Amino acid sequence: MDRREFLRGGLTAAGAAFVPGVARAGVADSGAPELVLRNALVYDGTGAAPFEGDVALEGGRIAAVGRRLPAAGAAELELRGLALAPGFIDVHSHTELSLLVDPKAESKIRQGVTTEVVGQDGSSLGPWRDDEFARLREEERAKYGVDLDFRDLPGFFRRLEQQGTAVNIASMVGAGTLRALVVGEDDRPATEAELARMTALVAEALAAGACGLSSGLEYTPGAFASTAELIALSRPLHGTGLPYASHMRNEDDELFAAVEEAVAVGRGAGASVQVSHLKAQGERNWWKGRPVLGMLEAARSTGVDVMFDRYPYVAYSTGLSNLFPARARDGGTTAFLARLADPGQRPRLEAGVRDKIAQLGSWDAVLVSSTYADSLAWARGKRLGALAKERGQEPYDLLVRLITDDRDRAGMVGFGMDEEGTERILAHPLGMICSDASALSITGPLAEGSPHPRAFGSFPRVLGHYVRDRRIMPLETAVHKMTGMAAARLKLRERGRIAPGMAADLVAFDPNTVADRATFEKPQQYPVGIPHVIVAGKFALKDGESTGVLAGKALRVEG
Repeated sequence: MDRREFLRGGLTAAGAAFVPGVARAGVADSGAPELVLRNALVYDGTGAAPFEGDVALEGGRIAAVGRRLPAAGAAELELRGLALAPGFIDVHSHTELSLLVDPKAESKIRQGVTTEVVGQDGSSLGPWRDDEFARLREEERAKYGVDLDFRDLPGFFRRLEQQGTAVNIASMVGAGTLRALVVGEDDRPATEAELARMTALVAEALAAGACGLSSGLEYTPGAFASTAELIALSRPLHGTGLPYASHMRNEDDELFAAVEEAVAVGRGAGASVQVSHLKAQGERNWWKGRPVLGMLEAARSTGVDVMFDRYPYVAYSTGLSNLFPARARDGGTTAFLARLADPGQRPRLEAGVRDKIAQLGSWDAVLVSSTYADSLAWARGKRLGALAKERGQEPYDLLVRLITDDRDRAGMVGFGMDEEGTERILAHPLGMICSDASALSITGPLAEGSPHPRAFGSFPRVLGHYVRDRRIMPLETAVHKMTGMAAARLKLRERGRIAPGMAADLVAFDPNTVADRATFEKPQQYPVGIPHVIVAGKFALKDGESTGVLAGKALRVEG
């Protein structure tokens, strides 16, 4: 396809959508703007077709937008041939403690991501009980030389503001984190008093600026929460418009029941629902993808505000111990490791793992992505089946060894989804784009291991592979999913659109060349085709080079 044809798709319609020559915010009226971006093909984040025009920036905001802005800027940048979009919003991210190691967040900035939404999968940065805080603090000191001096979300936000960050950060509060604090790691119902305390903590977090409540129902201790508990914890969301975001209880054999539960929580609490990283996992479950989308559409037709997000890959990433059923992890790490060492419990535990492996297809569908212990570095980046054969071990025995020796901190990538289903989910009108990954780097302490390539390539992969090459949706639709749709979902009112008065978070990319380069075999590779990224009016990436500028903000959301 010719570049101009691709860029101009639907441009006639854009003329009808954007008639004014200049739209202006008062901040630009006093004189020359700080920066004018000239002759870009502007995708404004609303889903409308693009228009050729200029965008002026002043004081960290968009001052004016027009087909040809008359005022010269103190600085100008020619963007002819490039698309200009709002900075991408990673609606499901895990960029939290990594910012304390390297605040430049290069693997995300280089994708065009300017805002990260963390606190996902039921796990947020506090509030923590004393022993959990002590463990995390010691781990961060030992591994990265980072000192944790906060114990809750307000403290994390203050720390970011003190040290600086390249990306904006919004955070949910984790239901699993609250359960660990109040109930502990055991598989038991919360008492009435415990439930009241957890619900009060949700309300406190929302008042402090959290952008929703998340659950991780395949993880402990979140897996031990009942539907009734989740409804109670979600009730403070009622009337805020902020979502209950759920890593559901199951994403494979019991997918339908898991979706029904997520919808039931929203209905019972009167809250919006965000299904995290929607998928139908395991070849025997791929057929479920289409009816699951139908279930979500049906729920919306009956008044439940349910949407979802998804990363653009056929493999997921999680902890290696998630190959075991949640009940095996009852009581926390020490209890779990004791069960693994008990010969009497091996048949039951092994049967659960082998069923999971059968669903994935083979032991080689599991790649060991990370280990905390450097003594286990030999396992990183290896397929479990091939590694077991190489070392002359039975795969289950090797799995137990890795988990035991690493104190249940090893990570994995699981190859469980199909390409057709992935395309259908990405293109669906209720879906947003996410990475489900932390910000990493190709050098330094955040470059170790063999992470999922989604940390380096999610957003350019959508723009290049799925939009340009596969043509599963128009470019303006993909940009909307990454910007305006996500901003509206999370009440990020100053982001997600190119319009006067909005925050000056922007990305310039070449639709004809933008592409991910990260692979499962060589994940630490930055994308191409994204030369400029601006956060709060300042370049975080210019001419393809990181500037090191830390202009991001902690975003406290008002529901």
